[in-house]
Amino acid sequence: MIVKERQSQIGDFKVGRLLPFREKRQVGPFTFIDHMRPQTLSYGRGMDVDQHPHIGLSTLTYLFEGVIEHCDSLGNKVIVKPGDVSFMTAGRGITHTERTPQSQRAKQYHRLHGYQFWIALPKELEEMKPQYQLLSGQNLPKSTGNGYELTLIAGNGFGLKSPLSVFSNLFLVDLSSNYKTTVNLKDQLIGEIGIIVVHGLVEIETQPLKQGEMFITNSSPSTITLQENSQVLLCGGEQLPEERFMLWNFVSSKPKRLQKAKTDWINKEFPRVQNDHTYVAFPS
Repeated sequence: MIVKERQSQIGDFKVGRLLPFREKRQVGPFTFIDHMRPQTLSYGRGMDVDQHPHIGLSTLTYLFEGVIEHCDSLGNKVIVKPGDVSFMTAGRGITHTERTPQSQRAKQYHRLHGYQFWIALPKELEEMKPQYQLLSGQNLPKSTGNGYELTLIAGNGFGLKSPLSVFSNLFLVDLSSNYKTTVNLKDQLIGEIGIIVVHGLVEIETQPLKQGEMFITNSSPSTITLQENSQVLLCGGEQLPEERFMLWNFVSSKPKRLQKAKTDWINKEFPRVQNDHTYVAFPS
């Protein structure tokens, strides 16, 4: 299956949504993928995602350009830089904001480009205690081959293991080429796989792909060929045994739990981000 980005807007910022898709709700445990498309923002502009809640999932943010300030109801206030992994696990409930810092807005021009993934938690961990991890890109395992560079962002793959603490068998890999090259994928990744073209041109065996497209399969293809200066993200893993349901920012194996989260947010019973009085209303 090939999925193409569908354009959406978050304030001043354009995103391309890849998951969920009407014919494919998940790839492994990944339930949501937004591409924060590369764009140049002028003085005073930026991304503003006000205070909003999550349950039953982990969010993973990975940037290529720019910075984001993450604040959450656990008291974390951090700056996420290119190559870092921002990994927030909602469990039974968390609230957070994501914004362009004022230091960036003060510049005449600044860039922002990256991806955000939502990863469903296993059923037995859906109500776990919320937590947050920020992992520097310098600590991610890397390898090089004939014309390519590879970074393992999360999980296991290509004989590497990321130090990020995750909760299911998954992988997220950043793969880029210096010149045209073919990379062997067979037996390197376990489970369903989504191949996202960040930029450039790619062939999955004989299937061509271009920027903004994602190829999904239930097992690893034998090879991937990247043209010069191309980049892909490989995501996926083993499917969770139970179906997952989604309502706004909530994910759960139990539909009734989604309704409780909705009621709790409307009644303002979620934990709050300290010194932040913004509130994203539940969509009508």
